[in-house]
Amino acid sequence: MKVAAVQMVSGTRIEDNLEVARQLLGQAAAQGAELAVLPEYFCIMGRKDTDKLQFQESPGLGPIQDFLSRSAREFGLWIVGGTLPMATEDPGRARNCSLAYAPSGESAARYDKIHLFRFAQGQEDYDERRVLEPGAQPVRFELASRDGHVYTIGMSVCYDLRFPELYRTLAADVLLVPSAFTYTTGQAHWEVLLRARAIENQAYVLAAAQGGVHENGRHTWGHTMAVDPWGQILAEREEGAGVVMAEVQAANLRGVRERLPALRHRVL
Repeated sequence: MKVAAVQMVSGTRIEDNLEVARQLLGQAAAQGAELAVLPEYFCIMGRKDTDKLQFQESPGLGPIQDFLSRSAREFGLWIVGGTLPMATEDPGRARNCSLAYAPSGESAARYDKIHLFRFAQGQEDYDERRVLEPGAQPVRFELASRDGHVYTIGMSVCYDLRFPELYRTLAADVLLVPSAFTYTTGQAHWEVLLRARAIENQAYVLAAAQGGVHENGRHTWGHTMAVDPWGQILAEREEGAGVVMAEVQAANLRGVRERLPALRHRVL
């Protein structure tokens, strides 16, 4: 099964971001992808944290969700829409929500980011709890590929990557990590964390990132990549908008898990 991780450098206008995303999804479909993953906040990177609250959507309603559903139908793709701000009962706080759409355009899964990022160093100061409400439930879904294999897809977002117990719970064949890692933390930890999650879970990891200097001045790390169950990087894009293509192979998954049955050897 061919898969695609989309890298973007999203700006402050939703319409512009959706147009770029559409073009990149079209490229992924043209290259034979069955599953395409957009980065965290593919739809909006505001000038300040509270800007995202202006674009909150309710489940099943809103231009961002309409775009994802329409694009899935148009391109015949499974699309995981990075994240978008989903409304809560508190108008001052949203959920950072990742939605999966089947090629029919139907919504197939929703995951709300559980772990909220906090980092302070020098002039950098991030605290997602100022405007976000955490999710609580791990989410996975099944995807039947054109070759007849059924893959379990585990959903996560960005900062979740630092919490291996989430991925153990997911017990998936393919782990998705749409992200907007900061340049500082990404340079230090991004690759090693992605490869570790792949190795310890004997799963493919597809990490779609924001990558570059944004209109709001933020610098994201990028390095969108696909990693195989042995921890090998299959494809990578350092910076700038583009598509990273890779192939998920059921035989490789089985082979790694049979040769080194670490998942069956778990004790705790």
